[in-house]
Amino acid sequence: MNRKAIIFDMGGVLIDLDLQACREAFIRDLGFLGIDDILDACHQKGIFGDMESGKVTLDEFRQYVLDRSEPGHAPEEVDRALWNILIDITPEKVELLKRLSEKYDLYMLSNNNPICTPRAAEIFEAAGYPMYEGFRKCYISYQMKALKPSAEFYQAVMTDIGLPAEDMLFIDDSRRNVDGAVAAGLPAVYYEPGTDLGQLLADTLGDTSFLA
Repeated sequence: MNRKAIIFDMGGVLIDLDLQACREAFIRDLGFLGIDDILDACHQKGIFGDMESGKVTLDEFRQYVLDRSEPGHAPEEVDRALWNILIDITPEKVELLKRLSEKYDLYMLSNNNPICTPRAAEIFEAAGYPMYEGFRKCYISYQMKALKPSAEFYQAVMTDIGLPAEDMLFIDDSRRNVDGAVAAGLPAVYYEPGTDLGQLLADTLGDTSFLA
């Protein structure tokens, strides 16, 4: 099968995540004790999910957190607390993306928000792989006003890319999102964080040319 496009989830697949560090930052730095009610590694909940689906604005999310935190905090402190969920992208994954981009069209499909998306772009830039240049297009949930695993989100992305479904491959670290993609007609494979992403792609694509 001759795949032409690879579509990556961002957090957990490319950028490593630390949910616990983020949780601790909200409690320690803001005194916000409701973080477990809205934050989950793969399943967006409550007002956090509403921000990632574009239903509420950045300012509304910040105010929700500040109203339930210790007094005296600024909106920017909410952003800094949430940034703790993003760790980094490894040099190995950066090199993998560079080699893949020589043969495949690369896209990003992410449940994300207006706080973490710019921060992720900074991480990619610092790593030497500018996000909005290295990927042909980034499909971000709050901008698309849809969340994985909705069929509408996947179908909108497939229509926009404009290739036959069998020419595309989606990678996500949530089995729920992978199942949703497959149900929507988008070929997809599950990635276990911490494992060899390059080998998974080589095995799935039947192509080892991009391996170091």
